[in-house]
Amino acid sequence: MNETQTHLTTRRTFLKNTGTIAAASALAGVAIPHVHAAPNNTTQLALVGCGGRGTGAVANALGTKGGPVTLAAMADVFEHRLTGSYDTLKKQFNDLIDVPEDKKFIGFDAYKHAMDSLKPGDVVILTTPCGFRWVHFAYAIQKGLNVFMEKPVTTDGPACRKMLVLAEQATAKNLKVGVGLMSRHSRALQELQKRIQDGEIGELNMLRGYRMAGPLVTAFSEKWPGKPSELLWQISRFHSFLWLSGGCFSDFYIHHIDHLCMMKNAWPIKAQALGGRHYRNSPEGHLYIDQNFDSYAVEYTFEDGAKLYMDGRCVIGAENIYSSYVHGSGGMAVVSKNGDCGMPSSTYKSQTQQRESMIWTSKVDPKETDPYLNEWNDLMAAIRNDQPYNEARRGVEASLVTSMGRMAAHTAQEVTYEQMLNCEHEFAPGIDTLTMDSPTPLPSDANGKYPIPRPGLVKNREY
Repeated sequence: MNETQTHLTTRRTFLKNTGTIAAASALAGVAIPHVHAAPNNTTQLALVGCGGRGTGAVANALGTKGGPVTLAAMADVFEHRLTGSYDTLKKQFNDLIDVPEDKKFIGFDAYKHAMDSLKPGDVVILTTPCGFRWVHFAYAIQKGLNVFMEKPVTTDGPACRKMLVLAEQATAKNLKVGVGLMSRHSRALQELQKRIQDGEIGELNMLRGYRMAGPLVTAFSEKWPGKPSELLWQISRFHSFLWLSGGCFSDFYIHHIDHLCMMKNAWPIKAQALGGRHYRNSPEGHLYIDQNFDSYAVEYTFEDGAKLYMDGRCVIGAENIYSSYVHGSGGMAVVSKNGDCGMPSSTYKSQTQQRESMIWTSKVDPKETDPYLNEWNDLMAAIRNDQPYNEARRGVEASLVTSMGRMAAHTAQEVTYEQMLNCEHEFAPGIDTLTMDSPTPLPSDANGKYPIPRPGLVKNREY
């Protein structure tokens, strides 16, 4: 992976020329009129992906200030997920949930029907596993819809290239796009970034992020039981499969990677990493067949030589550590005290968290303590006031940098930003043509196992 690849697009030239690479986009040649919602109209929402995160995003959207919002359509491949989400939201928000039976859509083309139910300038929420993100984003742009999409937004190099082009097209069409990297909307982290960029703790030289816990959600899976279909079963356990989520590294660790890069105000240019699969059986002794490592330790390097260390672990019985820090020539800062962006943030004159050396600790207006609600208030304000607002490119860059670290661990090679961007390994070719009867892009072998990373043995792809 560290061989010179002069024939490939570089990071700078690609980001400069994304709008010209039409072949990467499903929307090449589509006419792009400007669209925005009239400020006095009710904004309708469509939810595509009715799991817990999608349900939470709807609740955040309905809690925004500045104008009426209703949920008008829903889509998923699982009827029980859609029904459960609808029942939960209806109980909480009653009349704001206006989704009749003919606006509840099931299947791989359900996203089209849900978006077709909206008018240009409305908002679609994209919270399916991110392997589908470019497919759904492309259709949203075609329909003239504003978008909120959950992180990460890409899993591999080809998807990054497609999404960067789509981000440019969304801007050209005057669409507003929010990405669920809510740390960027934490008022504490925004103030901390300003203080750091103003030199409060000197020149940054080291940044540290930790997310260490037991096995989480669906990151560890036993063999496919034979039903539902292998495709639907994998989607139901999407954290286990790189083609759907980028695995636990991309889905769990992107928040710390993103907000530490926010503090540095830069993206790293390369990564090298360690990782391993220590435990491959459940506590009951059943074999795990997912594609994840149990632990990751990534060293990112910025252009000025500063380092970002991201450590992740999913191991039963290990110590839980879930926080992030930055160190500068004149002191250090606590970025997230606990969680993805847990307050308070604070700065110190020393390299340790001693009370006597504290410079500042964050204090936030009680109305703005929830970064999930903040990101929706910011998005809806941009829609209603027709202000430029597109977080898609930054979402792609954060996803790409996260994948760069993951690939470094999975291959045991140094991986650069350009190499990750230009990597030709597409995890799920034809993902835009899947139906309820399709085979999975990642079939199991005769023993019910899936290909896993083999560091040092396979160097130019992750499996």
